[in-house]
Amino acid sequence: MKKIDNDLIIRVLRGQPVDRTPVWIMRQAGRYLPEYIAVRAGHDFLEMCKTPELSAEVTIQPVDIVGVDAAIIFSDILVLPEAMGMHLVVEEGKGGPRFTNPVKSKSSASEVHDADCYNSLRYVADAIKIAVERLDGRVPMIGFCGSPWTLLAYMVEGKGGDFVHARAMLYDDPSTAHRLLEMLARNSISYLRMQYEAGADFVQIFDTWAGVLSPDLYEEFSVRYMEQIVESLQPEIPVIVFSKGTGHSLEMTARIGATAIGVDWTIPIGEAAARTGGIVQGNMDPSVLFARTDVILSQASKVLKNAPKGRHIFNLGHGILPGTPVKNVKALVDFIRRGGVD
Repeated sequence: MKKIDNDLIIRVLRGQPVDRTPVWIMRQAGRYLPEYIAVRAGHDFLEMCKTPELSAEVTIQPVDIVGVDAAIIFSDILVLPEAMGMHLVVEEGKGGPRFTNPVKSKSSASEVHDADCYNSLRYVADAIKIAVERLDGRVPMIGFCGSPWTLLAYMVEGKGGDFVHARAMLYDDPSTAHRLLEMLARNSISYLRMQYEAGADFVQIFDTWAGVLSPDLYEEFSVRYMEQIVESLQPEIPVIVFSKGTGHSLEMTARIGATAIGVDWTIPIGEAAARTGGIVQGNMDPSVLFARTDVILSQASKVLKNAPKGRHIFNLGHGILPGTPVKNVKALVDFIRRGGVD
């Protein structure tokens, strides 16, 4: 087992005592950092994801610049379905990533295949290895994937949005949806295990679009497949599940059995902890980071006060927003690292 100097998050996930709440931030390696923008200026997004040296460089940036307690590998959730036969493009100023061959029928669904993760996604493993070597045990490394439902939503819709076509498939052709979700769960297990073997210390499943589903659909088409992933990886690999917009179904999310549950900002962290009975992560509104410093620290203090001591990883309730002032992010992280003392 590798030695990690700052192992606070690992200790929380293991249920071991800690002297303060650890902190990392979703999308911490990204476009709010001038240093990231400088690297990005010479490369397109997918090139950065698929070039291990570049991915490792921007992965480490927030550890050096902001002082977070963990690094998360710079990548994108959609590289897995790309490796399964989807054609992924990311065009600047055109609404984010999209698939040019969305799954619109049983025929197109049949073109999706299992990925050979250890070859087609080797660049992710290589980036993790480089980043871990450069971090030299300073902080843990986080691997990640999208949830099967969130990946399917993009695959069917072709792009982000309200996912009308993806949701319609769940009603109109549930057998095809289940077949694809089974495949996505199976491939996600291999993908996360590859990341762990490359040096990730724990992983997170991003169920970013869980909130567009009713509780019944969330249970049938999302929860059951995340449960498959968690059951396959644990207890060897700690897993955090983050299902955005599912405060109505926290008890259901808890039944997945993940090591910890990420919580968005629409529900008090104390209530989330009480309803799940476990370790929670979150959950300050990302927009707070555009406010005055005293407001930021007040809101952070509120989260710390209401979260369960020793069973909480501080984070935002979703990814950090573009244009967020870096000085505000530093002020937040410094405050958390001081134990919430101003």
